[in-house]
Amino acid sequence: MTSGDLLGHNGDRIRPDRNLALEMTRVTESAAIAASRWMGRGDLKAADGAAVDAMRFTLSTVAMDGVVVIGEGEKDEAPMLYNGERIGDGSLPAVDVAVDPIDGTRPTAFGRGGALSVIAIAERGTMFDPGPCFYMNKLAVGAEAVGRVSIEASVQENLREIARAKRSSVGELTAIVLDRPRHEDLIEEIRIAGARIRLIPDGDVAGAIATAWPESGADVLFGIGGTPEGVITAAALKGMGGELQGKLAPRDEAERRRVVASGLDPDAVLSLDDLVDSDNCFFAATGITDGELLHGVRYTNVGAITQSLVVRSQSGTVRFISAYHRLEKMRQYHLIDVGPEGPGEAMG
Repeated sequence: MTSGDLLGHNGDRIRPDRNLALEMTRVTESAAIAASRWMGRGDLKAADGAAVDAMRFTLSTVAMDGVVVIGEGEKDEAPMLYNGERIGDGSLPAVDVAVDPIDGTRPTAFGRGGALSVIAIAERGTMFDPGPCFYMNKLAVGAEAVGRVSIEASVQENLREIARAKRSSVGELTAIVLDRPRHEDLIEEIRIAGARIRLIPDGDVAGAIATAWPESGADVLFGIGGTPEGVITAAALKGMGGELQGKLAPRDEAERRRVVASGLDPDAVLSLDDLVDSDNCFFAATGITDGELLHGVRYTNVGAITQSLVVRSQSGTVRFISAYHRLEKMRQYHLIDVGPEGPGEAMG
């Protein structure tokens, strides 16, 4: 059986033909609502814990045999959604799962914008395992610039190629970069090239996805961010028609040696297919706090309103979904504890 094949009990080949991304929207919605109750309260652990609890509980209701490939950490560090954990009800299809209950824990805890709850799913055995390497250098572009850029080329060369692909000038391009000291030289290169820069404080999943959404105004993402987020982003960009290239970025020589010992090449360029080797993958994201891509969770006198992005690579369909949630119903079905006196946690 190849890594992309799924076999049923009678030996017939089975593929995840359901649009699992739509079902995953329930998962990210519940996590986003749980995390949003801690918005601005300054408690990072409580916000993350609430999102993890809600996501895991809702995942347990999904008809699938899932294995967490990208999760909250190894089992001795994270009690739930750890790497290797089995999730779903155990029925087919068999899938790899990458989760980030909060992409942007600090923005959530301190009341800043751009936090998301995200999840990606692909056929079993098709998601890249980053091993011990936490960071990755990334280059993301939308459909118009696919095949025109290279992470091994200079910033200036890539910006010129993107401008040619978009029939515009470099000065009209906007580059997304995580606002980190490690990117000072990168930012200076972009300025010298003449492009505009949008610095983001946290969470480069939204920044990379924005390059494939014309209305976002983003043309390219440069810089080093989390490797797990790169795998999740790859699933989204496969459906949106964009491109992501990556190179592992060990933090020191000791980590580089661990990467090599794990069988990975830190100098290799990773393509979309290297990160997610499946043409049938699914992605869902729900806004926790207001961002340029999605609205955050909003409350009314009867419940909560969420906005989600849903992507399926097989059909190339991208959906924006606004949902209205009656919180007493969520309590009734134990999807989440959202008591009137303050933040709660998912109930399992």
